[in-house]
Amino acid sequence: MSTAAQSSSDKHQPKGGVGDPMLPPGSAQDALAITKRAKSNLAFALARMPKERRRDMITFYAYCRVIDDIADCEVTANRVKGEQLQRWRDVLHGEREAAEGSLEAETLEICRKYDITVEHMVGIIDGVSMDLSPRRFGKPEDLENYCYHVASLVGLVSIEMFGYKNAQCREFAVQLGYALQWTNIIRDVATDSRNGGRIYLPEIDLHRFQLTDADILGGAQDGRFQNLMEFEYQRAIRYYDKAMALLPAEDEKSMHPGLVMARIYRELLEKIRADGFRVFDKDYRLSRWRKLWLLLTT
Repeated sequence: MSTAAQSSSDKHQPKGGVGDPMLPPGSAQDALAITKRAKSNLAFALARMPKERRRDMITFYAYCRVIDDIADCEVTANRVKGEQLQRWRDVLHGEREAAEGSLEAETLEICRKYDITVEHMVGIIDGVSMDLSPRRFGKPEDLENYCYHVASLVGLVSIEMFGYKNAQCREFAVQLGYALQWTNIIRDVATDSRNGGRIYLPEIDLHRFQLTDADILGGAQDGRFQNLMEFEYQRAIRYYDKAMALLPAEDEKSMHPGLVMARIYRELLEKIRADGFRVFDKDYRLSRWRKLWLLLTT
């Protein structure tokens, strides 16, 4: 499961990783290359940011992309993945030296520059670590905790680089993270079930609609599944609405990238719903031109 910093196209990139994360990463210029290869929705969201802040966000995105690729790599043993992720924790905690000019060094620099807490950065690593082995989430609150680590923390770090005046922006970022990741979960039900039998839907919600894990893994798309997806859709919409209600008026301009992400993902969610949640049959995404229109009209 990709973090909310990544787009629908990210999920379908080859799962071989972005190089050997156990070795000192290459030049920080690789951050831009990583972002371009990922074809991220984030590229549209950042288009109107000041140049320096946009460059720093690209570095942060590359950090998220690299650690997510470590967790998702299908050809690497979990033991090695754990070692690779621990290397990043050690670098962030100052217990391992970052190679000069590396993505590690650039990541540390943006943390210092924007006073980003190590706990937030390491928390994202803890989130992707939850994906090392398939796991189930009993209640929505359990899944919220996962979403907080892989999505809301990404938002909390991002808004430090966007710049804001009102501390309420932090809760805006948390709720928007839930909304974006819940959209990912709905969109990726089929992809995740085929990727090691992963199911991110809360067990209590499946029981509500008389569904089992076997039904999801088997690609059931009957009325029960439709009702479940509508139920999850409504929860995602509540997160979007709550996020928008929390956005302080004085920070609407600085939060423009977050608002663009919200429009792109919410429209994608509406597209999936309008088509009957055919997630086992179709790969849903918005066209480049549609995303550009959403950027220009946000």
